[in-house]
Amino acid sequence: MSLVLALDIGGTFTDLVAFDLATGEIHQAKSSTTPYDLAVGIRETLAKSGLPMDTAETFIHGSTVAINTAIERTGARTALVVTEGMRDVYKIGRGSRPEAYNLFFKRPEPYVPRHRTLEIVERLNADGDVVTVLDRANATGVAQRLNTDDIESVAVVFLHSWANPEHEAAVGAIIAKEAPGLYRSLSHEILREYREYERMSTTVLNAYVGPRVKRYLGDLENLLGEFGFTGRLLIMQSNGGTMTPDTAKRVPVNMMESGPVGGIIAAAEISGNLGYKNVLAFDMGGTTAKVSLVQNSEPSIAQGYYIGGLASGHPVMLPVVDIIEVGTGGGSIAWIDEVGALKVGPRSAGGHPGPVCYGQGGTAPTVTDANVILGRLSPSRFLGGEMPLDVEGARAAIRTTIAAPLGLTVEAAALGIIKIAVAEMSLAVRGVSVERGYDPRDFAMVGFGGAGPLHSAEIARELHIPTLIIPRVPGHFSALGMLMSDLRHDYVRTYYKSLADSDFGEIRRILAGMIGEARELLLSEGTAADAMTFQRFLDIRYVGQEFPIQTPIDEATIASGDAERIRAAFDEIHDRRFGHKATAEAVEIVNIRLTATGKRERSRFPELPPATTDALIAHRHVIFDDSLEGIECPIYDRERLGPGARVSGPAVIQEYASTTVLFPGDAMQVAPSGEMIVTIGAA
Repeated sequence: MSLVLALDIGGTFTDLVAFDLATGEIHQAKSSTTPYDLAVGIRETLAKSGLPMDTAETFIHGSTVAINTAIERTGARTALVVTEGMRDVYKIGRGSRPEAYNLFFKRPEPYVPRHRTLEIVERLNADGDVVTVLDRANATGVAQRLNTDDIESVAVVFLHSWANPEHEAAVGAIIAKEAPGLYRSLSHEILREYREYERMSTTVLNAYVGPRVKRYLGDLENLLGEFGFTGRLLIMQSNGGTMTPDTAKRVPVNMMESGPVGGIIAAAEISGNLGYKNVLAFDMGGTTAKVSLVQNSEPSIAQGYYIGGLASGHPVMLPVVDIIEVGTGGGSIAWIDEVGALKVGPRSAGGHPGPVCYGQGGTAPTVTDANVILGRLSPSRFLGGEMPLDVEGARAAIRTTIAAPLGLTVEAAALGIIKIAVAEMSLAVRGVSVERGYDPRDFAMVGFGGAGPLHSAEIARELHIPTLIIPRVPGHFSALGMLMSDLRHDYVRTYYKSLADSDFGEIRRILAGMIGEARELLLSEGTAADAMTFQRFLDIRYVGQEFPIQTPIDEATIASGDAERIRAAFDEIHDRRFGHKATAEAVEIVNIRLTATGKRERSRFPELPPATTDALIAHRHVIFDDSLEGIECPIYDRERLGPGARVSGPAVIQEYASTTVLFPGDAMQVAPSGEMIVTIGAA
C-alpha cells in the first residue's frame, strides 16, 4: 500500500481522504471537529481510519487555525515597528465606508494597540531612494524595548520598503540579535506591493497568527510522527496551492482560507475531465455554504480579501481563491426574530453539541433536523450508520421553537427552514454569477460537502442551472481536492509606469529576480526543475482608474516588449468583464506578478467496475413540496450504482458521508469515473 492522504478541518467535521497510488482505492474517515483542541479531532480521525501511516508518501493538511485565531482574536501580543511619522497609519486605515447607511458601522479594531506601535528614524521615497538614513542606534534601542514579557511577536513595516527592503532587512537583523525570542514578520518578505495600509494590515496579521500557527504545525508534525508517518507534509494555502511546513511557519497568513479552497480545486479538475469547463462549485458543510465560479477549468483568484467582512474587516492583500460564503450549513440554527419572521443562520450548532438529532445535547433546531423530519436523511444510515439520528428529538425542537409560535405543523416548519436556507444559498450562487455578468444557465453546478448534494438540485432548479455534478466522496471533497493541488507561490512587485513609457528590460530583470527566488524556494521544497512552471502577469488599468486588471502575458511577449499585444490583451479582458473597452485611452502598469507552480503527481480515479447487485435498498416517505403529502420515495445505495446506471427522480441516493436528493423530473446517470451527472427537470 502506497498512500497519499489529505485531512481537512471544517467547522463541524474533520475529514480524511486517502488514495492508494497502487490500486486507486479510496479510503475516507470523518470525526467531529474539536474546537477546544483541533489535535483531538485529528487524532480521532487518524485512529478511526486504521490506515498504516508508515506507508504514506504525502500528507496534505488544510486547517482553520489561522483564520480562527484572527477572528477569535486569540493571537500573539504583537508589536508594530514603522517609519518615524507613520505611527497612526494602521489605526487610521482607509476612509471608505462600504455600507454608507449602516448606522452601526464600526471601524476594524487593530490587532496592535497604539502603545505597542514604535517608530524608527529612517525614510525612503517611492523610488526606493534613501531620504533619511537608517539610525541604527535608534533601531537598537527600539529592538531592546521589544524584549519584554508583554510582546511575543513583531511586524516591521517601513514606508516604501516594497521598492527597497534594505532598511527593513537591517532592522529585522537588529531585532533578531536584541530580541531573539520574538516571532518576526518583515513586510518585504510578505508582500512587495504598494498601498501602505493594506501591506501593513497583511504583515500585522502574519505576525499576530504566526506564533500560534507555528506551535500548531509543530504539534501536528509530532502527532503524525506518533502514528509512524515519515513522508512529506504539505500545508494548503488560500491560493489553491500547497507549501511546506517551514514556509507555512514563516508566512502563515497564506493559509487563512486553506480549508474551503480544496473543494474548488477538485471541482475544476473533475468537471474538466468530464468535459464541463465552466462550473459553479457549491460546497455546503455543517457551518457554512460556499460557492465559487470556475472558467476554463481555472478557479477564480482574487488579489485580496477581508478578515471579518468588507465593511469593517482587516484587509489581506494576498491571492485567494474567490469564494462567496454564507452562514447556511447543515448545523445552521433556525430561529424567529423580534417581528416573528423565520430566519436560518448564521449562528451554527457546530460539531458540539451539533443539531438536536445528533443526540449530543443540542437544543436549537437546525437545517439537518429539518431534513430528517422531511425524510431526506436516513435516521439509521447517517455517516454509514455510525451516528443514529434522533428523529423525535428533532421534531420536538422544531415543534416547540418554530412550529408552535408560527402556528404551523412540524412538517411545514421544517420545509420552511429548508426553503429559507435554499434561498440564502441561491443568492450566494447569484453573487458569483449573475451579479458579475454571468448567466448561471451557461454553467454546470458541482455540489459537494456533507450537505451539498442534499440541497444542490433544489438550488440548481431555482436558478435554472441545467446540469448538476455530484462527485465521488462529496462529503470529503475538500480534502480530496488537496490531493490534486500543486505547490504554488505568488510574487508581486509594484512597477508604476505608463505602458508607453515602460522599460521592458527592467520588467524582464524584475521577473528574472522573482523567478530566481521562486525556483530556489521550490527546490528547497523538493520540486524537480522540470516540474516548475512560471506564469507572468501585469496589473494594468486605464489612466484615472483606481483598480487594475490582472492580465496574463506570455514570456515571448515580455521578451519582445510588444506593448500593442499587451494593450490588446488588457482591452479584451476589460471588454469581457465590464462589457466595454476604451481603446483610445492611455493605460498604465501598476504591478508585475508571478505565479510559480511545482507540479505534483495527480491522484487519478480508476473507472468503476460494473454493478453486481441491485442499488435499490428501500423506500421511505419523503416530503418534497408545499403539499406536504410526501412520496414513498425509492432509496438507493450509491456504492452499488455502477457506470451507466440511471435513476429518475424523485429519489434519494445515500452514501457514507452524504446524501443526494433528486426531485421529480430530475434524471441521473453515473459517469464511467463514478460521478453522478444530474439533468435538472423543469422548475
